Amino acid sequence: MEQIEYEIMASVEAAHWWYRGMRAISAAWLDLVYGQRRDLRVLDTGCGTGGNGEFLQRYGCVTGLDLSALALKLGQQRLPGKLVRGSVVTLPFADAAFDLVTSFDVLYHRAVIDESAALAETLRVLRPGGRFLVRLPAYRWLSSKHDRSVHGRYRYTGTETRAMLTGAGFVIERLSYINSLLFPVVLLQRLGERVLPQLEQSGSDLELPSPLVNYTLQTAMYSEAAWLRDGGRFPFGLSILALARKPG
Repeated sequence: MEQIEYEIMASVEAAHWWYRGMRAISAAWLDLVYGQRRDLRVLDTGCGTGGNGEFLQRYGCVTGLDLSALALKLGQQRLPGKLVRGSVVTLPFADAAFDLVTSFDVLYHRAVIDESAALAETLRVLRPGGRFLVRLPAYRWLSSKHDRSVHGRYRYTGTETRAMLTGAGFVIERLSYINSLLFPVVLLQRLGERVLPQLEQSGSDLELPSPLVNYTLQTAMYSEAAWLRDGGRFPFGLSILALARKPG
């Protein structure tokens, strides 16, 4: 990821509609399986500047791992003393060390050349019965400037995600597209950029919008979280979320 993207992320992820909405969606599923538990050993792989790790502390003790020294430096305020530098393809942890491992838009990065190696490592550090919550960007044809600026390598389909996880030995408990209510808006934007490249915005997609826009978009994401919490799913969306379990 470009340095400027890490710096923007650190400054906005506590308030930005996308980060807040995605955490609400993650909580919708995690709360169903972990309820009021506060004793989990949690690993957030590709933790970035620590916002997701801070959120995950509601479930227990969180360790954050990232390859970027800058991301870890920026994340020290949120997760002091709990950040480790390393790669998702060679996790520096013992077997069965964690109850929950998370991966939020990490496996699609250029630094992860082989998803199968990363998934094998995730399976290794999970205890039997432990869970893996993974989020991935959807649809290769939706690739944009943002993917390039964060060094995105690939975008997935639900079918590919399911095959990838089961092939690695996971049992999938839930899988759905997410960020679906805003899909038509982004689709029109991407199509417009294909026809008229000058329409592609010059700034970062992570920049905080106006309070009204931020609230409106956040409300859409919270609505999705409520639907997913009640057992719903979405047939398409801008991202894919899967909750999988290590057998045993």
